[in-house]
Parts: sequence; structure tokens; C-alpha cells
Amino acid sequence: MRLITLQTQHTTYQMGVNDLGFLLHLYYGPKADGDMSWLLTGYDRGFSGNPYDAGDDRTFSLDVVPLEYPCYGSGDFRSPAFNIRNSRGVFGADLRFRQYDVISGKYSIPGLPNVYADDKDAYTVEVVLADKASGVEVVLKYGVLPKLDAITRSAVVRNRGNQTIYIDKAGSACLDFLSGDYDLLHFYGRHAMERNLERVPLIHGRQDFSSRRGTSSHQHNPFFILADRETTEDYGSCYGMMLLYSGNFSCEAERDQFHQTRIQTGLLDEMFDYPLGPGEEFYTPEAALVYTQGGLTELSHKYHRLIREHVVRGKYKTGKRPVLINNWEATYLEFTGDQIIEIGRQAAELGVDMLVLDDGWFGKRDTDDSGLGDWYVNEEKLGGSLKRIADAVNGTGMKFGLWIEPEMVNEDSDLYREHPDWAYVIPGRRPVRGRNQLVLDFSRKEVVDHIFEQISAVIDGANVEYIKMDMNRSICDVFSAVEGFQNYGKIMYEYVLGVYDFLERLIQRYPDMLIEGCSGGGGRFDAGMLYYTPQIWCSDNTDAIERIRIQHGTSFGYPISAVGSHVSAAPNHQTGRVTELKTRGVVAMAGSFGYELDLSLLTEEEKAEVKEQIKDYKKYQELIYTGDYYRLHTPGKDTEIAAWVFVSQDRSEALLNIVSLDTHGNEPANYVRMRGLDPEKPYLCESTGKIYSGAALMYAGYPVPVVMGEYKTWQVHLTIEKESA
Repeated sequence: MRLITLQTQHTTYQMGVNDLGFLLHLYYGPKADGDMSWLLTGYDRGFSGNPYDAGDDRTFSLDVVPLEYPCYGSGDFRSPAFNIRNSRGVFGADLRFRQYDVISGKYSIPGLPNVYADDKDAYTVEVVLADKASGVEVVLKYGVLPKLDAITRSAVVRNRGNQTIYIDKAGSACLDFLSGDYDLLHFYGRHAMERNLERVPLIHGRQDFSSRRGTSSHQHNPFFILADRETTEDYGSCYGMMLLYSGNFSCEAERDQFHQTRIQTGLLDEMFDYPLGPGEEFYTPEAALVYTQGGLTELSHKYHRLIREHVVRGKYKTGKRPVLINNWEATYLEFTGDQIIEIGRQAAELGVDMLVLDDGWFGKRDTDDSGLGDWYVNEEKLGGSLKRIADAVNGTGMKFGLWIEPEMVNEDSDLYREHPDWAYVIPGRRPVRGRNQLVLDFSRKEVVDHIFEQISAVIDGANVEYIKMDMNRSICDVFSAVEGFQNYGKIMYEYVLGVYDFLERLIQRYPDMLIEGCSGGGGRFDAGMLYYTPQIWCSDNTDAIERIRIQHGTSFGYPISAVGSHVSAAPNHQTGRVTELKTRGVVAMAGSFGYELDLSLLTEEEKAEVKEQIKDYKKYQELIYTGDYYRLHTPGKDTEIAAWVFVSQDRSEALLNIVSLDTHGNEPANYVRMRGLDPEKPYLCESTGKIYSGAALMYAGYPVPVVMGEYKTWQVHLTIEKESA
């Protein structure tokens, strides 16, 4: 058997090509040497068919062997990663190995986000498979980042034949396991309550979660974990599979009749039917795979570093983010230019770095049923130009930012009246509205061009240093009014390419701009968007207690630096809950920190507290953004408290955060066992001057004070004593 082996610092990934030319998956796990083909077994399995060229050998069936890129129609009745049909409607392919190459550096994907790396930090393996009957060729690409134990996967489908074929499914990554008893960890949710962790046993049959909403969605996230049943935060084997894509996706886990497991991710195959003419090629989105024996925390740390260092780009990849105030929950759509300037003046006095003007500054936008699509400044509403407001804000020493929603249009807009064919509306049907708006066809270049030119003109007219890019509805009624357009099986994929094109143009034109992604909060929180926007508004739910759970789930795959999180008003606008300003501040510090409330309603004592919060955040920002994040107590499971800690990578500094979630009479003491510290060093508490043993903090725990009241918060900054450092 011909072997293809990928090695990282701690893991091995091995494929094998058998005598019939099938590409088999042999091993992925802890680092190992040698030929792993001995793991394969061969038996005559009833009702599992055999390839014709296997002759009389009934012990070899694609239905039961581990495959690297399984195809429909090959005799494998598990869920395939690849399926095509020809012009006569015949489905399936028979992909056989042709060649492979090892290339220095990491491959890239035109028009799609991908992990990047210097040549010294990565290498690429390309494996070419071909279907003789159709002339289709599939190039499997593997990007190996040894230091991070990360392997990325993507596929390029090429039509070398002389007839058009249709791609009905093209997975980005597939893994087959010969044995194992696994749990599936995935992250479900809804608007204002995203990325809730759910851990369930893998069953016989298929478990899948996906989005058909046009975005990666609030309901499911394109990231999941396969873990051994005994795996915990601190130990055990686990595999992560993350898709760098912001549209319709699918994640699947399947356990077959012989207790074998297959997991895969890629584009959703519903309403996907991509035509590929002779000489054309198609690129799948990229998937990032990580394996560790060190438990869920170690898996998270590897993904955090991968995204921070090899996905996020630009000035704010490592640059400190400004503390901002957004006017949305203070004014909603009802404001004047002078009110915005006054918010900026008040914020500057408190030490805020940036004012963001949210929805309502453009077109005829006083309610949410008009104005979207008309990206010109409403100078009548603002009492003058946008430059007047930006200059006034800059005059206080603050930066100025702006909210946009470029993919959307209202029927009551100049754009829709002029170009109704640019919106997704099916002829003869009344469209489905979301937030009183329709979706523009971003698969069309002329639509993207028009919106980009309008928004660029606004940015060029004022000193705009931040953009919050929102997207406030799911997509349906998909129809293109382009003359002669026939195939709707490709339009949602090309819509996402249009969104990425728009964002890439913004980045190239404004390289120093900080862009924050948003889709009704966390409805498009994925690694694909993080390639363009270094942070994403985590959720429209700003309730601190709810945010603990949302940010907890988010942390399994995504770094804290990616999380947009603000201090908002009490009672909270989404839940009505009342929490202390300190609690709201500590929770919001587990992200890119800011405020979203009416500053004029704060007392003088609260304003003084805001000043201290901002000072603390700026003091700890480097630790929060680049330190290792440890989940200490699970909200919803450990009901008494929630706790997390940031630890510098050299273990010399830690920031412990604790929030009480329940209160009782005659309360028993709770202890929070810290993680990640140096057990042999003493740690000094900054606020009290007390010295704690690192070992005792980790193995006995920090005692949580017993106090009266709900939702109390403690933030403890610890450093190794200088004498012992």
C-alpha cells in the first residue's frame, strides 16, 4: 500500500492507496510512526457490495473501509462527501488515486477565506483523484501547520471532460474512524441566545446540524467536536472540525452498523446543484481540523491561536482595540446629530476611545421599514453633514465609526424603486419579509459594485475608522432576474462569494479600518467572517448573565479577541434583568470591550465606576486577548457560580473572574479551582496583597466570598511574586 503521511508536532494523519487505487483513511491521532494499514480488516459483509475490479474478493467493500473522500455510487452506503450527476441525470462518481505532491507553504483559495501561514510554518499536500467516466478530477488539499497541530482541508473539483456536470455535494473534510465510543459536542441557539453547548452520545445512524438560512445562523454554528466519552476539559482525546464559511453549511456525524464513525463538514447539499462546464473548476470552503489528547481546553487553545495568528488579518490582528460606545440602545432610530455629538462628549469624559453611530443615519430611515439600500447621509435628520459629526467626535479625542447593512433593501427605498430586480423576489409570489426588509442579490457583481461605491463615498466624506457590518434576516425567495439565468443550485454559494468580495474591497481600500461583523448579533459568527472582520458582535442579547452562557459556548472554538461584548443598561433591554454595573463590566471584559447605554442616565458614582472599568480593561487587554482562556465553572450546570480565568502564556499573570448565579440563605462556601498556573510559584493578589500558592489555587481553589445580593462579581488579578519569578 502506498502511504501519504502528514505529521504535526504531536499528531499523525495517514492515508493509504490500495492496489485498486482507492484512497483510504488509515489513522488520525497521537503521533505515531510506521505503516498503519495493519489496522484494516477484511471480511465478507452481507449486503456490502464489492468493486467490480476486486474480482472474486468479497472481503473488500467500500461500504466498510475508512475512506478519505467517499463518493456516492461507489458501493459505500454511508453519507458521501462527494456526489455529481451528468446531463442525463446519472448520479455518482468513482474517484481513484492519480498522484500527490508536497509543496512548501500553505495553499490559498481564490475568493474564499482560508488559514494563511509563512512558508516556514506550514506545508501543503495535494492528492489528485479522478473519475475516468466523467473526466472529473478532484484535488484534495491539506494544509499542515505543525506547531499548532492543525490540518486544514479543501477540495478543488475540475471538469476535464467534454460535457457539463453538476456538483450535488462537495464536502470540505471527512474523517472515518474504525472504532471508538464518542460524544458529539455542538453549539445550537436562537437569536439572542447563540452557541449553547450540547453534548450528546453518538448514536447508530446519522446526526446532522446545518443552516439553510443563507448565513451560518444563530441556530447552529459550523464547528463541532468529536470526543471520547470520558474526555473532560483537562484530559482525553477530542477532534475539532471547523468550517471557514459564512453561508449554508452542513456538519454530519454517522455511526454505522459495524460501530464505525464518519464525521464531515462542508456546503449544505440542499438546493446546491453547481454546474461545471468543460475546463471549469470549483473550490470548496476550507475546514480546519485539530486533534489533541489534552482535553477540551487544550483543543480550544489551539483553535484560539490558529484564528488569532493565522485567520485574522490586518492592523487589528495584534493591535489593541478601542473601547467604544454604540448609540443603539441609548437612542435606537430616534436621534439628531447634536444628540450624537453630546453622547460623544460624555463618552470622551469617561475615557471611551470611539463613538459608533448605529442604524438610522442614512436615506429616509426613521423606522425599520424604509431606507435600506439608500446609502447617502440624511443631512436633514443629522442637522448637517456626517463630517460635522465625525469632526466633532474627533475633536474630543475619540475615533468615529458607522453602522451599515449593505446586503439589504427596503421596498420603501429609492434603490428598490429603481432596481426591484436586484432583490430576491420570486415572480408571481409575495416575498417573505424579515425585519421589514428584503435581501439584495449579492451574487451579481453590479449589485455589489453599486452598494460598495455608495458606502465608500460616505466613508470618504468623513473620518470613519470603524464599520459595524450587520445582516438582519435569513434568506429565502431566492431568484435571480438576470436574463437567461437558469441554475439556482449555485446562487447561494455565489451570494456568499459576493459578501466576501465586498468585505475584501473594504479591507483593500481602508486597510486601517476596524470592521466588526454582525448578523442580528451572532447569526454569522464563524471563522470565515473572522478572515475579514477581527471581531464579531457576539449576540444582540447584552444581559450579562445570559452573555456568560453565550460567551462560554463561543469560547470552545473562537478566541476572546473575536467576541464583541458591551456593558448595557439595567434593567436590560432584552430580559429586564437588573445587574450591578460591576457585573456587567466584568462579563463584557471577556471580549472587545465597550458600552451600549444612555450615559446621561448614569449617576456620578456610576460614571466614576465606568472610568475605572475602562482603565482596568486597558490594563488587562493584552492578557485578555493573548492569554490562555480557561473555563472553570459551566453556567447552567454548576448553577451557583460561573467562573473563568485568563492566564498569560508564560503563566506569570492571571485574571480570575467569578459571577454568582444564585443566592441562598445561610450560603455554603464555594471554591473555584484555577487552572493554567505554575504550581511551584506563589501568586500575589493585586487588590489585597495576599500571597497564594499556585498549587493551592489550582488544587484546593479560591474561596468565593459569601455576600448578600444577586449576581455579585469578583475579579482577582494575580502575578507571580517578583522575588520568585
